Amino acid sequence: MRNTARWAAALGLTAAAVCGPLIGAAVAAPGAAPSSLYAPSALVLTTGHGSDAATATPERAVTLNCAPTASGTHPAAPRACAELRGLDGDLGALKPADGVMCTKLYDPVVVTVQGVWQGKRLSYERTFGNACMKDAVNSSLFAF
Repeated sequence: MRNTARWAAALGLTAAAVCGPLIGAAVAAPGAAPSSLYAPSALVLTTGHGSDAATATPERAVTLNCAPTASGTHPAAPRACAELRGLDGDLGALKPADGVMCTKLYDPVVVTVQGVWQGKRLSYERTFGNACMKDAVNSSLFAF
């Protein structure tokens, strides 16, 4: 019973911290000017070893904020935001670079992207056969 209460409190506080800034704009007075000229773009990217996000051993997680300027813990935030804008947030459009050769060793790596991209919910998960195949995408987005 005690653990249930702790989990409920933790989830409630997390939801308030994440959604609080988004709710403020929704409850603004009618006719009031928006608090920001930019739609929110805040993402959490993770990588880990495993065949899917539910069973993967997490290795690294970074944050990426793209509006109004690129920021976060992602090591190449400006370049990653530029790539996302070029893809219009469609991570499924990322393709491996031509001519990259990888071994057939199966050591699955899963990447996830969760958050908000230009005001819309974004949820992405992709499993690569190994780290070489992940790196073959030739995108700074997953280079962390």
